[in-house]
Amino acid sequence: MTDTATTAPLAGLTVVEIGTSVAAPYAAWILAALGADVIKVEPPGKGDDARQWGKMFADGSSSYFHALNRDKRGVTVDLKDEAERNWLKAFCIAEADVVIQNMRPGRVEGFGLGARDLRAANPRLIYCNLWAFGAVGPMKEKPGYDPLMQAYGGLMSLTGHEGDAPVRVGTSIIDMGSGLWCVVGILTALHTRRDTGEGCVIDASLYETSVAWMTNSVASVGVDGKRPEKQGSGARGLAPYQAYPCSDGHLIVAAPNDRLFERLAGVLGHPEWPDDPRFNSNQNRYANLAELNALMEPVLAAETRRHWRDALDRVGVPTAPVQEIPEMIVDPQTEALHILQSLGGGPNLMGMPLSFDGVRPPLRRYAPGLGEHNEEIKGTKD
Repeated sequence: MTDTATTAPLAGLTVVEIGTSVAAPYAAWILAALGADVIKVEPPGKGDDARQWGKMFADGSSSYFHALNRDKRGVTVDLKDEAERNWLKAFCIAEADVVIQNMRPGRVEGFGLGARDLRAANPRLIYCNLWAFGAVGPMKEKPGYDPLMQAYGGLMSLTGHEGDAPVRVGTSIIDMGSGLWCVVGILTALHTRRDTGEGCVIDASLYETSVAWMTNSVASVGVDGKRPEKQGSGARGLAPYQAYPCSDGHLIVAAPNDRLFERLAGVLGHPEWPDDPRFNSNQNRYANLAELNALMEPVLAAETRRHWRDALDRVGVPTAPVQEIPEMIVDPQTEALHILQSLGGGPNLMGMPLSFDGVRPPLRRYAPGLGEHNEEIKGTKD
């Protein structure tokens, strides 16, 4: 038997999500997975845009929507209808501990659902705005999506190989990262409210998340004023520390310090490499990375990933194969963690990457159908 207090630490918290797409729904999902009662608000008709994104399950529901909206209850609210708006406003004031919204700037205020209106009626309310470019500045009114922010914030300038076209990180890292920052802010505000009795307004944005990932790169520019170059699968200033082709795929090899490099060189059959002036320190290896890779690549390409993983594991050199998603799903480590969760034979969904006293928060329900909980929450069937 699991301890409910352990697996649902936010039980009793009511969250209203006036959100769409990825960022705000991801933030709300984290709170739901931690036990909060999250009420997802969607427009009638087609609902959240994400209901039409990704691959579709046999019942016509979207893989994207399920991934981002599990563990929530759902209602439809026509914000153009005054009675509907008034219901939502009253519900947020009377029932909600937290409101998260990511509508286009100006819209939520125009509906009377902005932070100023709701917190004037309920000062305990924690209200989280998730903007595109931020609450202030010349671009505060503009909308935004994940790839725009990967580009505008600089991330895309670092991703891929030097000389190649810009490459987007293959997951919605800005959207989901922004959702995580919202949760950090909300949990902080809840902690403060416990002591003061007062809520607050939290402002987060996709752009701020994007530029915040540039911590090391900004510091690097401060050293010499030069733009950081793309590193492919590697990392600036570390060598060897990247993916190398083997006979059946690519293997990441991480041996950036002298001790690990000496072990690596021995396994690869070249114990003389650490004494080479080009390779006798991390700084020298990185300065001469092209020459080092030219020596390593043909050796590694002659055998499988498994061969080199086993050999390098024996001497303590960290490695990892570049796995495809189907490989990752059935990997013994993934299976041992039980991080993929399902209910009643339904689809596997990714669980929370946290456990409490060894217990991971469980999947409580799949994503709601459009307006599924209208009668339960609103008292109407529409």
